[in-house]
Amino acid sequence: MNEPGVQALVDQETMAARVEAGELPDWAVRHFETFTDALLGERDGTPFPCYFGANSVRDGEPLYAAVPSLTEKEALLSFRDALLEYLDVYREMPGRTSFVTFFRPPEREFSEGDYHEALWHLLQFLHVHDPDPWPADIPTDPDDPEWEFCFGGEPMFPTCRAPFYEERRSRYCPVGLEITFQPRSLFDGITADTEAGRQARETIQSRMAEYDGVCPHADLGDWGVDGDREWPQYLFREDPEDSPDECPIVVTREHPKAAPPRSAPTPETRAADD
Repeated sequence: MNEPGVQALVDQETMAARVEAGELPDWAVRHFETFTDALLGERDGTPFPCYFGANSVRDGEPLYAAVPSLTEKEALLSFRDALLEYLDVYREMPGRTSFVTFFRPPEREFSEGDYHEALWHLLQFLHVHDPDPWPADIPTDPDDPEWEFCFGGEPMFPTCRAPFYEERRSRYCPVGLEITFQPRSLFDGITADTEAGRQARETIQSRMAEYDGVCPHADLGDWGVDGDREWPQYLFREDPEDSPDECPIVVTREHPKAAPPRSAPTPETRAADD
């Protein structure tokens, strides 16, 4: 952790220091600044809805990586390696340590559909290049209420922000695609079947309505609850005609073992970071 290079897994203090020192490309700087401004600031007097996330950023808990391509294989393999490294260390970190990933914005203007396609391409890439099998207790069918994305043997919740959210500002990122990975274990004690979890959801959804200025999304739900599905919550749809009706990922319980993580970026990856 905290190795040199744009795609290295870094803690918040190191990320902020590299931003201040001008060691990151402009797109990564803008991602970090808009992310922290959103979570720590207010909109029309209302703080960011997810106070767990806001408190975590305020306390300097998240880990970060910047990814210089949505499609280039070497960049995505380094992204995969950073996520594996995060899964190795997050339990030892204080608080609720999530993994925040910033993606270089595309050269052309993306539609909502393009962002949905990009997200599911990334998650499919991670699945195909996962060195661990899909967990035995998690269904492989995304239409099962107990399905959720898994990687490195860990069930997790990837939350996205993107530029196409004109009204749903809690999901708005002006730069490009941003994904925050949260293993299910981070939600221990605040799941929907606990009193603390129910109170947290009521507070967050109340703040969300005030912060966004629109009602909480119809797809918002809880894992394992009959009728709710995980996958539409990763990147909320705004235009039904420009978003998938079915989960665009193919999950297999057994797949060819991927190559092990690389210990350091390749020269090609370093060049792509610039």
